[in-house]
Parts: sequence; C-alpha cells; structure tokens
Amino acid sequence: MKIAVIGAGIVGLSTALTLADRGHRVTVYDPAPASGASHHAGGMLAPTAEVVYKQDPLFPLMRAAAAWYPELIELTGRYTGEPTGYRTEGTLVVARDRADSTHLEELRAYQELHGMEAERITTRQARQLEPALSPALAGAVQIEGDHQVQPRRFTRALIAACEAAGVEFEPYAVHDVDEVDADQVLIAAGLGAAGISGWYEGANPLDLRPVYGDILHVRVPDHQYPLLTRVVRGFVQDRPIYLIPREDRTLTIGATTREDGRDQPQVAGVHQLLRDAIEICPAIEECDLVQATAGARPGSPDDLPYLGRVSERVTVSTGYFRHGILLSAMAARCGADLVEQTPPPISLEACDPLRHAR
Repeated sequence: MKIAVIGAGIVGLSTALTLADRGHRVTVYDPAPASGASHHAGGMLAPTAEVVYKQDPLFPLMRAAAAWYPELIELTGRYTGEPTGYRTEGTLVVARDRADSTHLEELRAYQELHGMEAERITTRQARQLEPALSPALAGAVQIEGDHQVQPRRFTRALIAACEAAGVEFEPYAVHDVDEVDADQVLIAAGLGAAGISGWYEGANPLDLRPVYGDILHVRVPDHQYPLLTRVVRGFVQDRPIYLIPREDRTLTIGATTREDGRDQPQVAGVHQLLRDAIEICPAIEECDLVQATAGARPGSPDDLPYLGRVSERVTVSTGYFRHGILLSAMAARCGADLVEQTPPPISLEACDPLRHAR
C-alpha cells in the first residue's frame, strides 16, 4: 500500500518506520523534519511521574506506550546504529519543603490508586542514590519504571532508520490531503494539522492550541560528571521541575508552561527554572549554560490526543501536548493499525479526532 505521512516529528517518524517495516511504501512530507515540538522536548518516558489529576483517560495510553517503547527502540536499532539516548535507570521525584512533601505524598497515593508503582523512600536514601541532591529536601519517591530518551538523538535515529527502511522524504508542506498521491494519508503534523484541509466539510474539527515551554540545556564540568545518573523530578513551592542527565554530559532542565504566544525563551521562565533546579541540586550553579529554547506543544481542549480514522483515506494523529515523546510508541502502533484498517490493541474512544467538531 502507498502511504503518505504528513509531518516528521517523533509521531510521524515512528509511525512511518512502523508502516515501512510492515511492508508498505511510505513517503513523509515535511519541509523541516524534527524541528517542531520534538526538538524542544525533554524526552521522559514517565507514565507514572507524568500523571495529572483528573486525566484518567490518558493513563491507559501512557501505560501502553511505556510497555511498547522497548519495541520501538529495538525496531529503530534494526535499521540504524544511530544512538537514541534510551536509558532505563528510573526516576526520583523529590520535594523541596514540607508543603511540597505533602503534595508528593498525595500524588503518590493517587498514582497507587490507579495501579502505578511509586515507592516512598527517605531523603537519605535519595541522596545515597544521587549524592548531588540538596541535603535540605523534605521528601522523595522512587519510580523504577519511568525511563527516558534524548529526543534530538532519537529523531535523528528515526530519520536514519526510515531511510534505511525505504521511506522517502519530500521537503515541502502539504496543505490539502488531495495534494499527495497515496492510498492512505496519515496527518501527524502537530499544530500544522489545523492547516491541512481536504478531509472535512466546514470548519476544521481539530481544536489545537500552542502551549509553549521554556527548556534549558547545561553542560556538566568534568570534575562534577556525572552530576546525576537518573532523571530527577521535583516540586519547589508547588512548581514542577525536572533534571535529565544525558550521555553527552549535558543536563536538560524543564519546563515552564505558558500560553502567551511568545516563541522565544522568556527571562522569567529561565530564571525560575535555574532557581528551582539549584534548590534541588545546588551544584548546577557550576554548570555551563549551553542553550535556552522554547517550543510549542500541540494541545487540545481536554489535553488528550486526536488519534483516529476520519475517512476511508485519512487518519489523524496529533495533539499529544506534553506527552508526545512517550506516546509516540502508542501512536506508531495504533496509527499504523488504523491506516491498515485493523482494530488497534487498545481503546481510542477518548481520542476521537471529531469530538470537538463545531
């Protein structure tokens, strides 16, 4: 079958590779592959730590994605030796003060209520695992099942794997599904999906909004490396913060969340991230600031993705908001099934692309 994938972020690339591996002829359309939300993402595969209150329909999608991620990594490795930054050391979640510790305990109880494993440990045990953590922390939780990839490396690996699997790349934007010569079309263009027509009547049913996030990259000096060995998430005066150690001796610090339409890193956001990161891990003061960046994540009104068939020819896969890196494994498997008109292995009822049609 001849398939067009519109969009070369992590969701489009993962799905294109899955379809090519299943024997289809796949063409990906994107003027700048892996330059959108995927380029600015943290890369945590955290179905437990990323739990958000009253987002119950999201949990089975996240759990399925985490379970399927090793297969996506293995599939990528079958076609290329490019590194993905996939690491499985687990995650620590820490609290800066007593109020944050109360929040952390409430969140752990909520996670356990939904069948997720999060082990309460002492701050002393946390510092034995990560000696660079502040001695003033008030609480800690260990989550063994939350892992990570390095998004920029992983998307480069996916592009290389796609090319090796026979996927063709066309460097231009598609604005109408009728522009492409294909039996089936997958729209995986992130925020750009709102500008692609030819599959609906009236107004575009996808209600997407850009949610910006500031994110920092710092380099750990030789005398401090490795500063951290696993992902550390924290709460500082109820503000979430994460620190992600990378194989290239950098740390990723993130992320703010704002809907102000400003696509450049904001001074207030950078200041807040550095201040909170230092509260959790004081030695970050000695790191080199390599980059501050901001990216727009595609959000829907209920913060759930749009994933489903919308016609005999078109499938939509977008709106993954803050979870695009994690959910890419689910999006690839289920999206490929939808394109092949095969029932996906999990329910996608909550992800109906037409649910917000006006």
